[in-house]
Amino acid sequence: MTTVLLVDDQSLLRVGFRMVIESEPDLEVVGEAADGQVALEQVAALAPDVVLMDIRMPGMDGIEATRRVVAEHPSSRVLVLTTFDVDDLAFAALRAGASGFLLKSARPDELVDAIRTVAAGTSVVAPRVLRRMLDLFAPHLPDAGGAVPADPARDPRVRSLTPRELDVLRLVADGCTNSEIAAELFVSETTVKTHVGSVFGKLGARDRVQAVIIAYECGLVARGGSAPVAGG
Repeated sequence: MTTVLLVDDQSLLRVGFRMVIESEPDLEVVGEAADGQVALEQVAALAPDVVLMDIRMPGMDGIEATRRVVAEHPSSRVLVLTTFDVDDLAFAALRAGASGFLLKSARPDELVDAIRTVAAGTSVVAPRVLRRMLDLFAPHLPDAGGAVPADPARDPRVRSLTPRELDVLRLVADGCTNSEIAAELFVSETTVKTHVGSVFGKLGARDRVQAVIIAYECGLVARGGSAPVAGG
């Protein structure tokens, strides 16, 4: 059973989400919150597998609440609710550690699929969409990473990666699937999965979303396009 906490300041939306979620035999709503502070208290008390998090709320918003949930309760994964698929606040929430975002207009089947995907440890945002968000919004965020280093591979966050792992990270950040990476690097998909797992472990990234953001901040991927694959 996957447990879900609903966080939205609109009670009607929470009722609708609850009806959809609890119609599935493997999903259970264990609590609700109308603002970020109450959400943190509920996460601490209930330890839900997935937090369905609105962004715009009174008091503590969904971005700060996401940051706190990820830092204080890493076993609970956050799925952000947003109005637009390319949105600066949605991207800020991803940067804060959310595992993906979902449009509030999503179909019921899309909602339950997204919850199951996030609970299983996979991100719910296409890497190419994330790259578009990065190009649009990352340079304007208050905590944007600053100037791109002359040698991205020397950034301390990626210094421990092998040349092949750097290749894999660049391709992940460019939106490639495991099978596409395998074809590009002339290796098996099993080998790619091993490399991806190692990259995530060394970066401390829980999923592709976080890995893409780190690669972008380190300058491994050029803004507006992919960096050339280097190394052997």
